[in-house]
Amino acid sequence: MIRANKHFKKLQSSYLFYNIGLRVKAFQQDNPAANVIRLGIGDVTEPIPTACIEAFHGAVDDQGVRATFRGYGPNEGYPFLRKVIAENDFRPRNTGIQADEIFISDGSKCDCGNFQELFSPGTIVAITDPVYPVYVDTNVMAGRTGSFNDGCYDGLVYLPCTPQNQFKPALPDQQVDLIYLCSPNNPTGAVMDKTCLEQWVSYAKENRALILFDAAYVDFIRDDSIPHSIFEIEGAEEVAVEFRSFSKMAGFTGVRCAYTIVPKACMAYDENGEPVSVRDLWTRRQTTKFNGVSYPVQRAAAAAFSDEGRLQVRALTDYYLENAKIIRAAITELGLETTGGEHSPYIWINAVEDDWAVFDRLLQRASVVTTPGSGFGKNGAGFIRISAFNSRENVMEAMTRIKQNY
Repeated sequence: MIRANKHFKKLQSSYLFYNIGLRVKAFQQDNPAANVIRLGIGDVTEPIPTACIEAFHGAVDDQGVRATFRGYGPNEGYPFLRKVIAENDFRPRNTGIQADEIFISDGSKCDCGNFQELFSPGTIVAITDPVYPVYVDTNVMAGRTGSFNDGCYDGLVYLPCTPQNQFKPALPDQQVDLIYLCSPNNPTGAVMDKTCLEQWVSYAKENRALILFDAAYVDFIRDDSIPHSIFEIEGAEEVAVEFRSFSKMAGFTGVRCAYTIVPKACMAYDENGEPVSVRDLWTRRQTTKFNGVSYPVQRAAAAAFSDEGRLQVRALTDYYLENAKIIRAAITELGLETTGGEHSPYIWINAVEDDWAVFDRLLQRASVVTTPGSGFGKNGAGFIRISAFNSRENVMEAMTRIKQNY
């Protein structure tokens, strides 16, 4: 008989945002006249930059002419996009990353979730807590954990991120093999400074571990002293992989384009302790399971790095950061502590009470959707996350309602 993957039974309830969606749907059915403002999930609301749209249109026209028509593209991405990313994202920061170390995909969520496939079932995984649920759930599905007890999975190594450590994870006190880090962080909005990242790179080198560094929100950083890439840290190319995305940078959540950097120097090890190229493993995985991102989408993505595109991307991220500033100010007026929102579109709020109760109260009384922190892990309990992704008018209206109904 065909048997189901038993590890799926370990997954807790439904995926966080699916569960939120069910509650919001039920509320709307009971209150059809309510004007619900969604500040929960990290979906963008503002239009894609004009430079990208124009490039998109041009590439679609290319597909209508035999001389410029494109069929299957390279699995790893078109050279024109890989080159422009290397020249604009990495060369100015003296990282040494080359175009052939950049892999184009349809989303950093997909890449973060899929990358664990390259490693053995016995890999010891370290995750921050709170954490983006995809990191945890994909390793649960792969069978790397035991059962779920007291808010944690047996077999995972948790790295608490709390107000006491400024939401920056401390090094583990045991051997781990695969480390998930995210900066600017989702959900807390905190950023990791150079000293913090240097410690993690040193740990990974000493323990022959690998860091999966999620930098999907890097374009919101406004302080040049904060690393924009883990590859700014000396030696990181030997022990780290980095994930980037056009979703929040250029509003591509509905278009789908991202990229993962896998340096040639990055190694895993076989059962005999011999080095194996992680880049070769990822190339093999992608050529087997992924068919590439469409030509028009990649042309649109490349346009985000044009002179005009860069100005438009900056204006777009500035817009959301101004929303974040408005949210932080409103929540501070309520006497609640916040982090994030300065170099991140997320504001992490110490709700000082049960976070699902706060979620339900804000939904029922204010018709505002937030995200309960406990959905991100045990250390998220008592916090809520508010996203700055919405129109200015909706953000201001939502803050008025929250202040009146909190």
